[in-house]
Order: sequence, then structure tokens, then C-alpha cells
Amino acid sequence: MNHVGLMIIDMQQGMSWPQAGERNNPQAERNIAELLAHWRACQAPVIHVRHLSTEPDSLFWPEQDGVLFQEAFEPLDDEKVIEKSVPDAFIHSELADWLAEQQIDSLVIVGVSTNNSVESTVRSAGNLGFMVYVVENACFAFEKEDFFGLLRSADEVHAMSLANLHGEYATVISQDEAFALLPQDKVSIGR
Repeated sequence: MNHVGLMIIDMQQGMSWPQAGERNNPQAERNIAELLAHWRACQAPVIHVRHLSTEPDSLFWPEQDGVLFQEAFEPLDDEKVIEKSVPDAFIHSELADWLAEQQIDSLVIVGVSTNNSVESTVRSAGNLGFMVYVVENACFAFEKEDFFGLLRSADEVHAMSLANLHGEYATVISQDEAFALLPQDKVSIGR
């Protein structure tokens, strides 16, 4: 039996601030909240990842409100919290060991930003042998200049990142497909 964990990446207050930039998937927070409610109802494992920047001018510098979890994504006492200072949640953390201890072999990954912390973490998870699913409408990205200086829309950045991951490191799925991975009548391991 696969034990499926829900990993929510960097859903912190700073991500909702205007200075974060132009983004896509405005419904992502609602979709993530629905998935979180489903995982909690199934008593399935939830992992919250939070970025703590080493740069004082960052939205995620520990000394200000941007680093705090958004209210809708506040972890419960029995939910795992991983703190990171690089995009990849597996680097310099106990995440891989904790997942092994909990017998979690599959991850549904959501959050922000698709081309940064989500993509980096998904790549490591896939390389470590986890079955990884990325919920495309429960992630979002920001507009960004490409290597040649051409401004790419948030939708373009998001789509390219998903293309990088799908079939190689993960399977990109819809929210409905994510719900189906954990039917409510199937109780997974405790958190």
C-alpha cells in the first residue's frame, strides 16, 4: 500500500504580497486549501515547507511577517514542518529520513513557486525514488525574464516548469486526480 503525503511548499505571507510579482493560477490557494482539508479528513500525512531566507531584503527574511505561514496553511501540531534556506526542501534537512521513518513513498506536491522551490524539491524527490505527483492548478509561478532577456509570463514559466518535471521526475495531475489518490474511505498512516 502506498502511503501518500501532501507536501505544501512555501505558502507564506510574503507570497501574497504585491512585491512578489505577477503570477498565474489565482485559484491555487483555494485548491491547496481543499487538498489540505481532504488530507486532514483522511488523517493522512501533511508536510509543510517554509523558506527562511539568508538575505535580509527577502520576503522570507525571518525577522518579518512575510516568512509566516498564510493563515489558511498554518500547520497543526501533528503535521511535519520542514524549514529550508535553499529551494530544495531535501537539502540540509531531515526530510528524506523522516519520510522513510513514516513509510511515506508517494508525495503530492503543491505550492510555490512552480519553477523554483516546487521544481527543485520535485526533482530531488523523483531522484530519491519517491512516486511524485504535482497538482498543476495547486501551484503557481511568477513572470520572469528568460536567459536571453525576454520577459515570460507567469503562465509560460509555470507551463515550462511542469513540462520539465512531467514524465521525468513526477506525474503532473489535476486536483481531482489528487483527490482520487486518497479516497476518504481509505485511512492512511498517521501524521
